Amino acid sequence: MTTIEKAAAARESAATGVNATASDIGLLALRAGFGGLLAVHGAQKLFGWFNGYGLTATQESFEAMGYNPGALFGTLAGLTELVGGLLLLLGLATPLAAAIALGTMVNALHATWGDGLAVYELALLFAIAITTLAFTGPGRYSLDAGRPWQRQGLVWGLGAVALALAAGVGTLILKWAL
Repeated sequence: MTTIEKAAAARESAATGVNATASDIGLLALRAGFGGLLAVHGAQKLFGWFNGYGLTATQESFEAMGYNPGALFGTLAGLTELVGGLLLLLGLATPLAAAIALGTMVNALHATWGDGLAVYELALLFAIAITTLAFTGPGRYSLDAGRPWQRQGLVWGLGAVALALAAGVGTLILKWAL
């Protein structure tokens, strides 16, 4: 962070009353907790780790939900959860990580929507957490922080959400086409 950026951040903190360190710790907790859990969820699908069902059962469940071929869609879901979760956990390529994870939640919401809030609430909660990170960025305690590729803010948040919606809807179209 340059001296000018530090001064601007200090002025913003003073004007808004926001303690930057506390905000960054909050973002770290959100990113690490959520990203870690999403990565674990993907590992359960792909490898059967953490008492998961493993890839074969995941693929069969995707077939049962109408995502045919289940081998493609089940593997894709596990990979996006694992990779998106790990990137969020690390605070690396955060807008892209948010788009990857949120695109997956679009399909999770679609698959569970008809069963009522008690079933789709987890996917909705995940989508809210991901959207929050897409707009706020990863915070100071991340691999993105201070790097030339660090991106955050309104435009990057909207871009991440738009990319996620395009990928999620594209996956649904592919589901219906196959």
